[in-house]
Amino acid sequence: MNIFVSGLGCISAVGENLKLSLKAFRNRSVNSGLVTVFNSELKKPVFEVNIPKDYLSGNEMRTYALAKYAVNEALKNADLDLDFLSSLKVGVCLGTTVASQLNDLEYYRTYRETGEGPIKTLKRYFDGNLAAAFKRKYELSGPALTIVNACSSGTDAIGIAISWLNNGICDIVIAGGADELNPIPYAGFNSLGIMSEEVCRPFDKNRSGLNLGEGAGVIILESEKTILKRNKKSNIKVSGYGTFADAYHLTAPRPDGSGLKNAINYALQRADLKTGNVGFINAHGTATPDNDRVEAKVFKELFGDVKFLSTKGYTGHTLGASGGLEAVFTCAALENEWIPTSIGFEKFDEEVGLSPVTDITTVTENIAISTSLAFGGNNSALVFEKLI
Repeated sequence: MNIFVSGLGCISAVGENLKLSLKAFRNRSVNSGLVTVFNSELKKPVFEVNIPKDYLSGNEMRTYALAKYAVNEALKNADLDLDFLSSLKVGVCLGTTVASQLNDLEYYRTYRETGEGPIKTLKRYFDGNLAAAFKRKYELSGPALTIVNACSSGTDAIGIAISWLNNGICDIVIAGGADELNPIPYAGFNSLGIMSEEVCRPFDKNRSGLNLGEGAGVIILESEKTILKRNKKSNIKVSGYGTFADAYHLTAPRPDGSGLKNAINYALQRADLKTGNVGFINAHGTATPDNDRVEAKVFKELFGDVKFLSTKGYTGHTLGASGGLEAVFTCAALENEWIPTSIGFEKFDEEVGLSPVTDITTVTENIAISTSLAFGGNNSALVFEKLI
């Protein structure tokens, strides 16, 4: 069954929408700095978003505001209005790591001090279930599921959306991921010793760790029947999804890369494609020593000298949003036939064994892969295809 990508929406430190993001990629713009959305004694660079004020009103949390911005852009890009959505089975599947579980320190602090929690935070908690919040907001009739699977959450949300469409559960699915900068992951990643003192350098010999970021990336997925019904043109489809847990370590990928290799092979199998069909890869590319070494090892074994990049030098590691953002960027790259410089890379690392693209690179091939590696040993991959 063909599943089409009819709409794209995103917001991150690289741009407040897809058009601005692509412009920043062209200009190699890096918008990093010290965190301002909460107080911290740590001085590690982050990629913070200046969320438009009308999206961050009242008691709304940042993750929901970011998701709302990306969802609105994606729906507009797909030419979908609420009246039409109400006539179809529309589902929502969004990934996150912070929303509804880590983002309400005020509640826990007040509860510890007084024995009572402020009731106003309950709304923030329920809005933290992103999928349920958007189902209520748009009065949708399909399923709503929020995926919390560490840094592959956005990719896995899209993968589940694919299964809903393949099984006739939905006509359309709003899918992707969103996450905010928050003191808990900021302190947690620092305690693991994998946050860099400088702007991150994915796959570079001198890489020293990741930078956290925030944002949201959302794609609208439609069945072929629905696309034809509303006479919507789309030349991008999602052809395959694969996921595999290697169960090797709480935070580190399996050194032989077998988990990621299995996820990619399964995604290609579902897409009925071979490794030789793949034109480029949007890598997870966190700039941590283990991730980049293992990921590049798999790329070299499966694809040889393939074109690949990481966009985390522009966005930071946006945790549960990263898979959604990178899916958006991958689709845009196929449509526009170019990928940006893998910013931050300067020096080849013999241990990595491959170099990402070092300039804006034309891509005329029609197949691309986006990969995500997560804590807990989870590895996921999506295959996107441009129709000729």
